[in-house]
Amino acid sequence: MILPVTLTIAAAAAVINLWLAFRIVPRRIKGGPLTGDGGEPRMMARMRAHANFVEYAPFVLILMALIELAGGRATWLWIVGVVFVVARVLHGFGMDATKPNPLRAAGALVTWLVLAVLAGWALVIAQGGGTGRPTRIIPFDFTEPRG
Repeated sequence: MILPVTLTIAAAAAVINLWLAFRIVPRRIKGGPLTGDGGEPRMMARMRAHANFVEYAPFVLILMALIELAGGRATWLWIVGVVFVVARVLHGFGMDATKPNPLRAAGALVTWLVLAVLAGWALVIAQGGGTGRPTRIIPFDFTEPRG
């Protein structure tokens, strides 16, 4: 099964990942530290922007794919996916600032919101909500097995 929404957002995420990585390389080539940040604030900020993206993108993409597979509405997935992409670009630019920047904060907050919305949506689907199937909650049994 092809997942057009998730595939498109994943492709956009790959481009953002490359952009964030390539912002670090010129500083390394120009005599900057070959590993680590060398104590340079801008290098540290760019490395954190890249690492932060890598920390959040997989969760968003996995949830999007699973929701799309489960029949989640494509229109809402497109909206959530595009909002995530914009938020991550804003965050990347915001991390370049030498002082607190509203782009960084906006990018982070919107990313958290996207992740929370997707997690909630996934839980609703997992419990049978919105799929036309009856809700079937599987209880956890924490008691010792009898035997």
